[in-house]
Amino acid sequence: MKVLRYILSWIYTAVVAVRHRLYDWGVCKSVSFDIPIVCIGNITVGGTGKTPTAEYLLRVLSDRYNIAILSRGYGRDTNGYREVQVNDSFVDVGDEPLLLKLKFPERPVIVCEDRVAGIERIRKEHPEVNLIVMDDGFQHRRVKAKVNLLLIDSTRPIEEDKMLPLGRLRDLPSRLAAGHIFIVTKCAKDISPLQRRLWTKKLRTIAYQKVYFTRYHNPMIEPVFEFEDREEVNYGCRAILMSGIGNPRPFIHEAELRFSVVDKVVFPDHHAFTAGDMRRMQELLNKHPRAIIIMTEKDAIRLRRAKLPERLMRAMYYQPISMDFIEGPDQDFEGSLIAEIEYGKESSKGPKGGDADRVEL
Repeated sequence: MKVLRYILSWIYTAVVAVRHRLYDWGVCKSVSFDIPIVCIGNITVGGTGKTPTAEYLLRVLSDRYNIAILSRGYGRDTNGYREVQVNDSFVDVGDEPLLLKLKFPERPVIVCEDRVAGIERIRKEHPEVNLIVMDDGFQHRRVKAKVNLLLIDSTRPIEEDKMLPLGRLRDLPSRLAAGHIFIVTKCAKDISPLQRRLWTKKLRTIAYQKVYFTRYHNPMIEPVFEFEDREEVNYGCRAILMSGIGNPRPFIHEAELRFSVVDKVVFPDHHAFTAGDMRRMQELLNKHPRAIIIMTEKDAIRLRRAKLPERLMRAMYYQPISMDFIEGPDQDFEGSLIAEIEYGKESSKGPKGGDADRVEL
């Protein structure tokens, strides 16, 4: 089985490298637009923190720009262009776009797998928009973004990873050269200046690239369903953890620090919860009658319309998160991003020279 995965990884790497070469040589064309596009991306699959980053950008840039969010809408059952509404189901638009729309109802949130067509239609239907944030679009090279904002999961160092399916890399490490700004996410609270310098040395290959470090701030959990007579919960209470996200390890680690975790259930990323899943959670509640169920905010979005037994609903809480920047030598992330948006050149096609198709397997 390992040999088969090695062969598949080699084939996948070769296909990705050839595709990038076709764009680098101009055989495949990238499309430029007369509106700045900030691309939030990564080179690994799942769980680097794209949704909290998009939320942060909406929060800090909305006073300066009329922003639209463009996402593929991963996991939805629909196709084509669709503008997300607050009363939509995650099945139709995807859980992450719906979460952003619920938090920023006044902002256009669009799902469209064809990003070029999506941008063209946003320009037509929302002429007031003067900045598009493209969620998870780094591999979508048909769009030439003004700024590539690349997220790096601090708990999964790229140099220790391998290309799919041997590892979690979905793009060549040499593609980091196409990034303008790096955000190292999920950093430990006690990350040292030396560790930050080592990360910066690993990531920055071009002088203009900037590297920032963030950690998640986790306020008190909140109920998934509202009940006026709900009992107050406190840190240290017994908890069952339930997650269906790309990388649940930071969520689990933080919950174990705050609560007495008696059980945990981990589902795949973007998992659509079934009646069988809920019966399983009910059985765990029966086994631990004084426990509550804690999930991520993205999981809670997928349950907001579910019809569940009242006891199960009363037990369910979610963990809100927000992204905090760690103090360092360059603390002006917002200023750097605005400078790239307003004065920077469009993103390059990719790394130059022969390194674009090299990767260690």
